Amino acid sequence: MIVSAETVGAGGLAEIAACAADSPMLLVASARAAALVRATVPPGSAQVVPLPLASPELAAFRLPSALLDPMALRGLADPTVGLEFPDLPQPFRDPPLLAPAALALAKLARLLPAVVAASAAPASLEAEGLLEVGAADVLAYPAGAAASLWPVAEAAVPLDGAADARLVAFRAADGGVEHLAILIGRPDEVARAGGKAPLARLHSECFTGDLLGSLRCDCGSQLRGAIARMAEEGAGVLLYLAQEGRGIGLVNKLRAYSLQDGGLDTLDANRALGWGADERNFLVAAAMLERLGVDRVRLLTNNPDKLAGLAACGIRVEGREAHAFAPNGVNDGYLETKARRFGHLLG
Repeated sequence: MIVSAETVGAGGLAEIAACAADSPMLLVASARAAALVRATVPPGSAQVVPLPLASPELAAFRLPSALLDPMALRGLADPTVGLEFPDLPQPFRDPPLLAPAALALAKLARLLPAVVAASAAPASLEAEGLLEVGAADVLAYPAGAAASLWPVAEAAVPLDGAADARLVAFRAADGGVEHLAILIGRPDEVARAGGKAPLARLHSECFTGDLLGSLRCDCGSQLRGAIARMAEEGAGVLLYLAQEGRGIGLVNKLRAYSLQDGGLDTLDANRALGWGADERNFLVAAAMLERLGVDRVRLLTNNPDKLAGLAACGIRVEGREAHAFAPNGVNDGYLETKARRFGHLLG
């Protein structure tokens, strides 16, 4: 049995207590685990706290009764809450085998990867109507959902500076969030023609940058710049992917911003929340391009991982087109971090 540590209430904890075959534990990403253990060391102490983890990705702690409280659990899950809590015991040397799937399920829900878990007593599964899902199914879901993406709606949407534009909406077989393709001209015909490959950009949605014009990032400039460049060439495809904040979602991106305001850079802020540096899935983009009939592209990007990721998924990447924009006085550190720690080609 698992329940999100950031959202669980008294009722959920009561259900865990009623159905569990053993005492509950907290499963968290290893970066969050290290922060939690450090927080229990007295300030100024020279003690080095070991983390005897068999897995570099996650840790499991037995939860003392004092922490089986919704607010305490939220503080354990979310470093932006700033709650104090009693000492945690040392983590298990060997976390449960199903722990990776439990954290993956929380990530799929765009919740912090921190869950309360316990083994269910056999009689409680049917009596309490608990929903069962296989660990292998959870771990395979992102790839399966990407492979099942299919266009479900299309319309002409003339854009400022790109009158010959269409939007194509894609949805996975089980529903869920939609990804969009913005087509300028006929990139599929250009791809089939055998000459220069059409321009393409993989653009992760950014509510703050794309819509609000946030100065913290360069996303809005990249979005509008890519559309303008494609319009100049007469054809191109921009994939507008529902992967906000490098795949962590808008709520968690705002949390990361809060941590950045406290001194962390964008990579360390994501890790402090329990997420990886980049959680995006390039299978999504490859499946969309395949459905659109665009099997070869020149990629508008500064990110080498996009080049390698798309090529690994079967799309012919026939070149990289630089797509850098000058810093604005607010995002200078953000751009420097992208170059230094993510390897983006901004020079």
